[in-house]
Order: sequence, then structure tokens, then C-alpha cells
Amino acid sequence: MPELKDKVVIITGASSGFGEDAARLFAKEGCKVVLAARRIDRLQDLAERIQKEGGEAIAVPVDVTERADIDNMVETAIDLYGQVDILFNNAGFGRHDWLENLDPNRDIETQVDANLLGLINATRAVVPHMLERGSGHIINMSSVAGWIAVPTYTIYASTKFGVRGFTDALRRELAPAGIRVSGIYPAFARTEFSKHSHKTNRRPRLSLLRRFSMSSEYVARRVVQVAKRPRRALILPWWYYFFIGLELLVPGLMDFFVIRIYKHRNSEKK
Repeated sequence: MPELKDKVVIITGASSGFGEDAARLFAKEGCKVVLAARRIDRLQDLAERIQKEGGEAIAVPVDVTERADIDNMVETAIDLYGQVDILFNNAGFGRHDWLENLDPNRDIETQVDANLLGLINATRAVVPHMLERGSGHIINMSSVAGWIAVPTYTIYASTKFGVRGFTDALRRELAPAGIRVSGIYPAFARTEFSKHSHKTNRRPRLSLLRRFSMSSEYVARRVVQVAKRPRRALILPWWYYFFIGLELLVPGLMDFFVIRIYKHRNSEKK
């Protein structure tokens, strides 16, 4: 596998979950890590921990829904290190509930802004620098919800389908320039995200799948592996390829099962 030592890595959403764990792992590989998120106190704490372990990291406050913050993030990395080798677009959040219960601003527009538009704008800010050098790697965190859309995930799935489309198109657009683009599609994982994403009081009966939820560090380790050995897409865990295959080949059968797994909104009124 190619060495990552001295590579400059920008990680959005680095204050917790996949981003935080990936930051630690990239730093252990010898990367210079630019930590970006809204919670600057948590970023600074993470940067200090990485530095105490002999790594190199800086914290930059970034709200990916603000273009000025994104521009400042990239300019800071370029000014300090002269290049960006890897962009890990990890920032995002979910609000899962029946569509009519979602707040148009807080749950719908902001979710689209953070999960999709923020990722696109961060990538657009980095690409010119990668094109100038003729190298780079963009890693986009999506979700299996970008392949299989289920009830209460209407907006979240929309953003993740968008990320998948953006990732595929961009990969083909930038390949001739020597820039790699990868998509990461994890299923259930134990992170802060899963604790705060569900608004409805009645969750779908997916306890069997949740029992096999992955650790955040496991997903982060796989992200670092993709950085070492680029690939088009990584679906986690591997056995979700079976469900995605059903979705692509027999969507009617998936409709049948998904509709019965998820409790209908009327059941919440009983």
C-alpha cells in the first residue's frame, strides 16, 4: 500500500464519530491533519491529543453550510502546508421522521445544505489546487441510505443519493487529471449521529441489523485503507451488498419487505 506519511488531509466533521477517529488514524500514519468542524473546543482538544502522541494537526472552525468558512479552511491548509492531498468530506447529520413532521428549515433545508451542498462546495474549493498539482484524493462519506431509501429517511436518503451521484460523476470527471474520488457507504455504526438522528418515538423494527452495528473506529480504519488504496466505492459491512443487489435487481421485493419492517405513521396514534 502507498505510504501516507506527510500527506495533507482535510477532514470535515472532525469533532466526533468517523471524522474524529479518522483524524487520529491519519495522524498515526504521519499525515498532517486539518481538523474542521463547528465545535472548535472539541477540535482543539483533539488536536492537542494528536500532538501529544507525536502527530501534527490544526483545528479550523468550519460550518460547511457557509462558503466563507469553507474557503478559509482550504486557504489555511494551503498557506500552512502548500497543498491538499486528501479531502475527507465527512460532515453531515440526519433527522429521521415522517416527512410531514420535519421542520422545513431546521430538518429539511439545513440537512440538504450540510450533507450535500456543503460537501459539493468543500470539494469545489479543493479541486483547483489538486488540478494544479495533478494529484489528490477526495473521499466522500455517504451511507447505505444512498443506495436503499427507507421510510422516515426521505430527506437524508435524498442527500446521500445526491452524494453518490456527485461522487460517481466527479470520479469520471477528474480521473484524466490523476485525481481519485471514492465513496464510503456505511450502514449502522455506533456514533453520536445515531443517538440524535431519530425524531419519531417509534423506530423501525431493525434491532437485528443494529446488533451488528460497526464501531466508529472500524469505519475510520477502512477510510484510511481507501486512502492508501483508492477504490470507487466501499460498502460497510460487506453483506449489505446483498441488500443493495436486491434493491437493484428486484425493487418490488424490497418494497414489500421495507414497507412491512417500518411501522406506519398511523401506528403512532394508537
